[in-house]
This record gives sequence, C-alpha cells and structure tokens, in this order.
Amino acid sequence: MSVDRRTVNALLAGLPLAGALPAAEAQSRKTSVVLAMILEPAPGLDPTVAPAAAIGEIVHYNIFEGLTKIAMDGAVTPLLAADWSEAPDGKSYTFRLRKGVTFSDGAPLDSAAVKFSFERAKAEGSTNKAKKAVFDNISSIAAYDPLTVILTLNNADPTMPFRLGENTAVILHPSSAATAATKPIGTGPYKLESWNKGSSIVLVKSPSFRDAAKVKLEKVTFRFINDPSAQVAALLAGDIDGMPRFGAYQALKQFQGDKRFTVEMGSTAGKGILTINNRKKPFDDVRVRRALSHAIDRKAFIDGAQEGLGKPIGSHFAPTDLGYVDLTGMYPYDPEKAKALLKEAGVTTPLNVTLSLPPPQYARKGGEIVAAMLAKVGVIAKTENLEWAQWLAGPFKGNFDLTIVNHAEPLDYATAYADPKYYFGYDSAKFRGLVSTLAATSNSRDKARLWRDIQRQLAEDAVNVFIWNPAQVAVFKTGLRGLWNSSPIAANDLAAVSWAPPPVKI
Repeated sequence: MSVDRRTVNALLAGLPLAGALPAAEAQSRKTSVVLAMILEPAPGLDPTVAPAAAIGEIVHYNIFEGLTKIAMDGAVTPLLAADWSEAPDGKSYTFRLRKGVTFSDGAPLDSAAVKFSFERAKAEGSTNKAKKAVFDNISSIAAYDPLTVILTLNNADPTMPFRLGENTAVILHPSSAATAATKPIGTGPYKLESWNKGSSIVLVKSPSFRDAAKVKLEKVTFRFINDPSAQVAALLAGDIDGMPRFGAYQALKQFQGDKRFTVEMGSTAGKGILTINNRKKPFDDVRVRRALSHAIDRKAFIDGAQEGLGKPIGSHFAPTDLGYVDLTGMYPYDPEKAKALLKEAGVTTPLNVTLSLPPPQYARKGGEIVAAMLAKVGVIAKTENLEWAQWLAGPFKGNFDLTIVNHAEPLDYATAYADPKYYFGYDSAKFRGLVSTLAATSNSRDKARLWRDIQRQLAEDAVNVFIWNPAQVAVFKTGLRGLWNSSPIAANDLAAVSWAPPPVKI
C-alpha cells in the first residue's frame, strides 16, 4: 500500500486521517466510564465522620480534597496547598493554599474552611477515625490570612503531610458539612449527581473545578458488585468498564488471556485479620487468643481465599508501612499448641462461637477456611453472612465473637488499638504508653525502635489473628488509562482516568 505525502505529513503531525476520522471522533467523545466496587459506602459519603474505606474509594480526590495528595506510589505532593514548610523543631507546619480554588457551589476555599474542618475533626465527640492519631496532636489551627494556615502540634510528627492526604483530612464546605454524608460539596473535579442505594453512585464533572479542562471524563458511574461471579459476568458482558479492586481472583487467568482486558497487580496498606472480641469470655484470656493465632495457617488461607495473592503478616502493620517488622514467626501454624493453650486456659471444647462475615470474598470464602481450621482445635465457628451495613451496625459496634475484615488504612495502629472503645475492645495501658511515647519522639532511631515495640506488643497480646496483607488486582478494558493498581490509601483518582484514542488505520 502506498501513502501519499499529505498522509505522511498528517501522521507526523499527529493529525487524524480522513478515513479514520469518524472512529477517532467517536472514541474521543467517549467521556464516561462505569467502574465496579465491592462495597457500597456506608452510612454516607462523609469520610471525616465514618470509618469505611469504601467512602474514600468514591469521594476522595473526586468530590473532596485535602491539603496534600498521596500518589499511587505513596509519594506526598501538594493539592489544595500550593506548598508548605515545617518548623525546625517539627512542631508547626505552615500551609499556603492555592489561589482561585472554589467549592462546587462557587464559594471560595480559604483558610477559614481549613480551620473549620480540622477543628470539627478534633472536637469533643468527633467520630473522625484519625482524631486520636492526628487531630488530637494539633494544639492550634491559625488562619493567618485567607491563604495561609498554620498548624501547631503538641508533638513533632514528620508524617503530618502524609496524614493530611488521607480521606479523614479532606476540607469540607463550612456551610454544608452537616449534610456532607448525603449532599457532599467539595473542591474536587466531580460532584454527586445521584445515589441509587444498593446499586450505584453517579458522579459528574464539576464545571467550576479549577483544572476542568484537564479532566477527560464527564461522567463516572460506580456500581456495587460484591459477588465474584457477578463481577466476572459484568466485565465479560461489557456492563462495566473496569474494577480497580477486583475480587474474583479465580478468574484472573481468564482475563489475562483475553486481549480485550488489561490486568495489573500492585500493593496495598491493608491488614487482613481474624478479629477477636477482646471483651468477651473466653477471648479476654490472652492464652485463648494465642491459641487462635496458632490455629490459623496463613499460607493456606492466602492460597485458598486469595489465590496466593498476598503476604503473611504477624502484627497490625503492612510491609509497606514505616517501621514494618516481620513477626509471622511468633505464631507458626501449630494445632497441637493451640489445643494445649485452650486447655491451659480452662476452655472446655468444643467451644461454640459465631464467625461474622462481611460481603468481600476474602471474608466469605476465607471464613469457610478459617472455620475448618478452628474446628481442628475444638473451636466450632458458626458462620453468618452480613451485608456491609449490617456489619457496621453489628460487629463494628462490638456485637460479635469473631469476624474477618481487611483494615485498609495505613498506619492505623493508634486508631485501632489505643482506644479501648474501638470495636474489638483492646485495653492495654502499656500499649497506649508506647503510642504516647512515639508521638512525643522526634529522633528517627527512637521512632523506628518504638514502631518495632508497638508491633511486638500487639503480637504478644495476640489482640487479633494477623493473617495477610492483600494484593491489589485491577481488571479493566484495554484502552482505559489511569486507574490505580496499588492503594497506599483507599482512593480512585478519577481526574487521571481517560480513554486512549484508537490507533489510526491507514
């Protein structure tokens, strides 16, 4: 086939050919995408008052933004803050806000909105998950001028820029914060169009967004599909365009061999655990909790419930976390040791318990594996399947024996274990002392030692059975670009997502 000079020049200039123009224009007009998530946000869309990671997967970076941004590789970059500086003693941070930023209703973002949001997060009665770990350490929030915010800390915290990039630190509209769970108004590239409870959430591009011209997708629909078979069927049928956190691991080879799809794998900050209600007998006895730890074969769980995709852990830290130490050797799989510890604790077997399972496959399929392992040591676990809202209203309120859940947030040890009121009821003055000492420590070597001590304390107390750090698997149509394939935090940066133009045919 011969190509004339005009065609060559058009190709070199990056221009579409006349014969390919209709297809190219059709592709360029593809400005919508349908993504699937395993869990629906509950109870609402305000990540500053509710703990569910599923909230951040929808709203973080899309509707709501923070001062800083955590990239897919974990790097911290400016977002609503144009830049920031840290005092030499590490006890204050000065953030300079971007000029010309507005909320989706046109109201300007200023230092008063930041001050309002952070004071709300640290107020008495706040249910912000990061209250203890982050906001209680902020002694004052000064709106120095409309574009300058100064945070003064009780104790130096070099992780503060990272923490302010988590969804717990997004900046809310002062006039609409009370209704942010159902009518969120933020500074992000999208706004809420509709929420069909139990089915889907639709976001549409916000025309007032400061960089609207760079946002390629006009509309994003999130569908909620927790059944693995239904996830596979929806992808194959074209009902969804992708799933950033694909749950049907058993179908991966099928998609890897299909040129219509792209499969990418990465890491997460998750800690998958068999959670134990430390308030209930006989689980208030550390020997019983240690018995459960010896009863679980981590590798068999990862192979059976996760198709081998994941890493074993021995405490409430992920391998990607600062200060991680491998403690899996403290509780090797040893059913006989588990039986001996139960006997030593005076537990009469069979011990009948309830194992509550939320919707994700790691819990439903993993629950069967865990129940079989526990049965071998005389613990008979009756499984109950719960929807996500039921899990939040039941086990997460402390009404459970055992449950399986992935704690997706990074460095959440203080939130989860330094609060005796947290759902599994761990109450250790020694552990709280370690956390307090760490918070008051600025020396990097001392911090590293304390992080190790914190992990060891949780493992020694066998607070929960620490099983695995999940991998992330993203499956999407070939041609869709920009989806995260790793999750240092639970988020989907939709402003970075677009459809690739089709190849030019000549």
